[in-house]
Amino acid sequence: MLNLERLRTLDALARHGSVSGAAEGLHITTSAVSQQMSKLEREVGQQLLAKNGRGVRLTDAGRLLAEHAARILSQVELAQSDLEAQRGQVVGELRLAAFPTAARGLFPQALSALRERHPGLRLRSCELEPEQGIAGVVRGDLDLAVVLDWYNKPMALPEGLVKASILDDPADVALPVGHRLAGRDEVDLGEFADDEWITWGDGEFCHEWLMFTLRSKGIEPIVGHRAAETHTQLGLVAAGLGVCIAPLLGRHPVPDGVVTVPVSQRVRRHVYVVWRADADRRPSIRAAVQALREAGESVG
Repeated sequence: MLNLERLRTLDALARHGSVSGAAEGLHITTSAVSQQMSKLEREVGQQLLAKNGRGVRLTDAGRLLAEHAARILSQVELAQSDLEAQRGQVVGELRLAAFPTAARGLFPQALSALRERHPGLRLRSCELEPEQGIAGVVRGDLDLAVVLDWYNKPMALPEGLVKASILDDPADVALPVGHRLAGRDEVDLGEFADDEWITWGDGEFCHEWLMFTLRSKGIEPIVGHRAAETHTQLGLVAAGLGVCIAPLLGRHPVPDGVVTVPVSQRVRRHVYVVWRADADRRPSIRAAVQALREAGESVG
């Protein structure tokens, strides 16, 4: 009889590609991962791991069993989901992630409401960029992730995930009060060809969106400063160091010295929550989606 926890460890090794990654994803030590794999190898009577430089790799037998493990664990998740649905109780542990402004703008209200309504539900949350959140849900490290895409740049979701819309988040341009366009009712992004932009980190989805959008207007963006957090970006704007895109979600209070002006093209982010299809019937998932939607309705 194969041990489920050892199969879970093998699955984590296959997904993360390393002992340290599997340990981090499972919230256990690297020695515990090694011990579980040694026991699993004794159970199946075959070598599942082989040394690969300073790390390890799965053998052919290891890859074969890992494929079965992924299917078995998905069926276990589905069974647990069905049992929870039959009980109709919002209990157990729920692991959530959100990109920083959603964690700031949605989590306080949504998680507080969940704790008050469902005291038997344990909540664990963290901040992750959208791509990382989606990867965490796919791997099974997270139950839910709040992610985003933009009106002109959708994000493809991997197969096996379900999503629900939380809100459409309007985004303005944040300008220093002394900027030449600060008194306008609306602006066109093409008017900022000569301005320095304060943007997100290189490779982040929102940064790539801004570069894509400006270049589609024939503008090669001048990037002066980078900051992950909206309020850091706004602080740099207040100091007169450039302009930035300022979505509504999580941006208040806007610091002194900054004005926000709507974009004539009505720039919007689509904010939604994703989870695994095999967990779709879990009452805790449904309760969390409802709480996040209620928090999204209050943004404004």
